[in-house]
Amino acid sequence: MPQFLVKLEKKIGKYSIPRLPLIMIIFYAVGYMMQLINPDIIDVLTLNPYAILHGQVWRIISWMLIPPETSNLFFVLIMMYFYYSIGTTLERTWGSFYFNVYIFSGILFTVIGAFLLYITVNFLRPGAADEFNSVYIATFGEALPTLYGGHVYYAMMAREFSTYYVNMSIFLAFAATYPDMQVLLMFIIPIKVKILGIIYAVYLFYQAAMSLSENGSVSVLFVIMASMLNFILFFIFTRKGFKRTPQMKARQREFRRQVNAAKPRTIARHKCAICGRTSEEYPDLEFRFCSKCEGNYEYCSDHIFTHKHFTRDTNNG
Repeated sequence: MPQFLVKLEKKIGKYSIPRLPLIMIIFYAVGYMMQLINPDIIDVLTLNPYAILHGQVWRIISWMLIPPETSNLFFVLIMMYFYYSIGTTLERTWGSFYFNVYIFSGILFTVIGAFLLYITVNFLRPGAADEFNSVYIATFGEALPTLYGGHVYYAMMAREFSTYYVNMSIFLAFAATYPDMQVLLMFIIPIKVKILGIIYAVYLFYQAAMSLSENGSVSVLFVIMASMLNFILFFIFTRKGFKRTPQMKARQREFRRQVNAAKPRTIARHKCAICGRTSEEYPDLEFRFCSKCEGNYEYCSDHIFTHKHFTRDTNNG
């Protein structure tokens, strides 16, 4: 872990936001409700640099209300639970401060990426956006551009910037932190998280390559690069991956201890008082109680006739 983050945690770590995954899920839930009530509300919330520079400054934050696209309520609930689960696990492992830094850096880089895309489009194709906007107004009227922040071209470009890739950066971080943890793909197939992480990374490269093709959209490339930059800084530039501090290692051990403690344990029905073997470990052994021992002492077939009888004097001695 870079030393400046360690020093920064000592100074402002106490101001970190606890239970940030829950807050993110609440944001998504509010966004889904707003979208169900009025589907057009999304265009008022998007990260649109043109609209922001023309007074709609709320878009710097409101785009975080836009949830990943899905029309199935069941998958919405599954998605929320999944990201809440892995987000909470990362927060417990890293601590609230480092998880806050990871999430907010992803949000910050996404905002910067949106403005860099806006500048790039104006530099590479000056006048093309205004020409497209004029044609759209002549075709559909003047009311729609107002809804779209005053410019249809930039509104369509802004739709690419959502929390989808920020969420995927959380998943990649989880896969890098717990590579050997298994999940049930489609609730049936057990698969290690690192395999899913690799598949998704390959898919990201594919999307980035397609965005550079003739039919692709350069905005997709900017979105991917911006939202993935926090993962690159945390896991690539440190060379050896996410270098955990002793405090983070302790939190990870504690989390694993809690998980193991929550697992049901099998209690042996029979246990030999001499050798300690149990009926669970050695199902072929026979176990019997000794009527001559004072107390509930049970022995395996190897010691039922050879043991020394327990008496009250033996117990006290």
